[in-house]
Amino acid sequence: MSKSLTRVQNALTQAGVSAQIVQTPASARTAAEAAAAVGGVLDQIVKSILFAGQNGGLYLFLTAGGQQVDLAKAAALAGQPLQRAEAAVVRQVTGFAIGGVSPLGHLSPLPIWMDPHLMAFAQVWAAAGTPQHVFAIAPTTLQHVTQAIVATFTQNA
Repeated sequence: MSKSLTRVQNALTQAGVSAQIVQTPASARTAAEAAAAVGGVLDQIVKSILFAGQNGGLYLFLTAGGQQVDLAKAAALAGQPLQRAEAAVVRQVTGFAIGGVSPLGHLSPLPIWMDPHLMAFAQVWAAAGTPQHVFAIAPTTLQHVTQAIVATFTQNA
């Protein structure tokens, strides 16, 4: 088991969540690929989108698969201008490569916001640290274990 996958499994266990990590037969790097792999709808997929602030910190936005982060709304929540985080910085701070960033198990704590579109489902699917591994979780449980703030920051993709 990879270090990233182990870190996600440990984070789930420590949070008291008994989610099973599933290896997809093909890539689940994109929301569309993940939805096809698990037989779900696009908005059931949790995209972990990271932005860098002017202060150098990263901000995580857990976004429904069919939605797009509205940068102005996200910046208002973060209290500063934001830009897409560079892949190397994402890996350094979270421990995950883009395409496999989990909403939990990061190397460093991050401020996290969650798209209310995810709350419409009994179960959502999130990356488990690699582009081929995902786990299902109730969105209310995901919000609780990540301590994400549910807020409106998206627009339709």
